[in-house]
Amino acid sequence: MSGAVTATTQAPRTSDGDANGKGTRFPHLRQDFAASLVVFLVALPLCVGVAVASGVPAEVGLITGIVGGIVTGLLPGSSLQVSGPAAGLTVLVFEAVREFGLPVLGVIVLATGLLQLAMGALKLGRYFRAISVSVVEGMLAGIGLVIIAGQLYAAAGLDAPASGLGKIAGLPGAFVDVVGSTTALASIAVGAGTIAVMVLWKKLPKAAQTVPGALAAVVLATVVTLVFSLPVATVEVQGLLDSIQPPGLDAFGELASPALLGTILAFVLIASAESLFSAAAVDRLHDGPRTEYDKELMAQGAGNTVCGVLGALPMTAVIVRSSANVAAGARTKASRVLHGVWLLLFAALLPAALALIPLPALAGILVHAGWKLIPFKGVASLWRSHRGEALILIVTAVSIVAVNMFEGVLIGLALSVVKTAWEASHVKLEVIDKGAGPIQAYLSGNATFLKLPKILDSLEALPQDRPIELHLAGLHHLDHACRTALENWAARHSAAGTEPVKVKEPQPEPEPEAATETVEAKVKVTPEAP
Repeated sequence: MSGAVTATTQAPRTSDGDANGKGTRFPHLRQDFAASLVVFLVALPLCVGVAVASGVPAEVGLITGIVGGIVTGLLPGSSLQVSGPAAGLTVLVFEAVREFGLPVLGVIVLATGLLQLAMGALKLGRYFRAISVSVVEGMLAGIGLVIIAGQLYAAAGLDAPASGLGKIAGLPGAFVDVVGSTTALASIAVGAGTIAVMVLWKKLPKAAQTVPGALAAVVLATVVTLVFSLPVATVEVQGLLDSIQPPGLDAFGELASPALLGTILAFVLIASAESLFSAAAVDRLHDGPRTEYDKELMAQGAGNTVCGVLGALPMTAVIVRSSANVAAGARTKASRVLHGVWLLLFAALLPAALALIPLPALAGILVHAGWKLIPFKGVASLWRSHRGEALILIVTAVSIVAVNMFEGVLIGLALSVVKTAWEASHVKLEVIDKGAGPIQAYLSGNATFLKLPKILDSLEALPQDRPIELHLAGLHHLDHACRTALENWAARHSAAGTEPVKVKEPQPEPEPEAATETVEAKVKVTPEAP
């Protein structure tokens, strides 16, 4: 969901059903097969990297990717969007595992999925689009900052502090430790090389870019580590089946904890918002069927429910994989289903390959992903045009770093509501006094109790010995508190010995029938020219 999304025009897409009136479920299997391989190569290093950064075994990330492809991929909603473990939830998952333990993670993800299913059934998915974009981008920016700070420690083979502020504040000390350690310098070099390959990969010819940059970077880092026998840590492998750990009854007992319930709400809010915002972004990449938001929310809920039962990571829709899917020419949901099959085959048949991957290479991938979560250009543009929205974005990001994910998002939402209330209460009072006749006072905008003191101060400052006409036709909204206060002011002014205040209410709009008759009465029918 992060980063700028550029709208492109592609060949018309078809839905997952009948494309040519033949009832074929996957009518474009050739294109979808090729796209699925690209998405698989993009997803593989990200699934492993997100799992390791979240503090869980690498195979747990692959399980979520498999479920996201096969289970969520088969369900309706957004046919070209690809789901799996996302960098946006890495910080929250790491904190949850550290606080409650790995067995309870399955309970959290299961509850998240069930709540998403319920919200989708109640048709609440569309309302996630009402969440301020600034809050979502601020959330991603805060996550990106924490990911970058944490993975810099991982790239050096060091243990990162628990809190976001601790990670950032401890970087100078970590730098001193790295300078004096050959092992740490070698590890940093592998991580930095991974980032460099990913950045430079996009400058290569298009033919070379058919191989995803993240995969190429991991393969090169692995080869270099093996050839030069570098002293860097590698991924620990325990097997796909051994990584499936359904939550036990003891884990469900933790649901009585208020802290756990707050964590579940954070998972629901962030996973749902990120998935549905990603769906909106993917819709701008193609001209095929639009996302059905309630069905997509239920698809995400079904996937997270299965992931919870298996004790895996939570899933969201991932814009990196989704955009790769569209760019590779995917036409139906078959591409995302097949990518899940490829992940399953890799995890089952080639688990030893995971043990060769150096951890600093995965850290480099996550640093690169965290950087892309920070909307630098978006903040600059917002600051020039909508400083209030830019401030919400910045405060949300800083709050996530300084406090934690859940409270940071709540702070951002609260600021967004306050800003909206403030703007909705904008009102203007214009006074015209020509010296003779009544004073004309025009109220326009939204008259609410928030602006009531300002309105009354301005009206009470008018001369008390002159008649006044108060015009309300320019108001879009007049709440009960304001109307009562204006009536009381008019009564007090009228009792001062002057002419009563005349209040000019908005004229009711004519009924449609009457308006039609009026228009028709003015139509002059003339004979058509020969």
